[in-house]
Amino acid sequence: MAINSTTDIHLALLQLGKNANRYRLNQNCTPHEIIEWDSANSDSQPTDDELNAAYTAWKTAEQYKINRTQSGSTTYAPTGEQMAMIYDDIIAGKLDSTGSFAAHNKAVKDANPKP
Repeated sequence: MAINSTTDIHLALLQLGKNANRYRLNQNCTPHEIIEWDSANSDSQPTDDELNAAYTAWKTAEQYKINRTQSGSTTYAPTGEQMAMIYDDIIAGKLDSTGSFAAHNKAVKDANPKP
């Protein structure tokens, strides 16, 4: 099997715990492939299947973070708006779970839970 065109080898190696090894890719951006795996590496070079599976696992584990920040109705507000919510909550004496900042963040986390 070959490396999927969307598989980021850097992230796949990170997921596999092999990112400290020395290697060279044919290009930095996907689609790419390993063209050299240093013989002094303590780890063996992962197979294409291992890299594809590791990237899929990484993406699945990180997808909730992406979902929380992409545009949509249940995503985090821009930082300036969040700061305004905190300020308004301080003035209203609601810097706890009853404030608008806490409610906003809870709604985003509820809509996009960690796996």
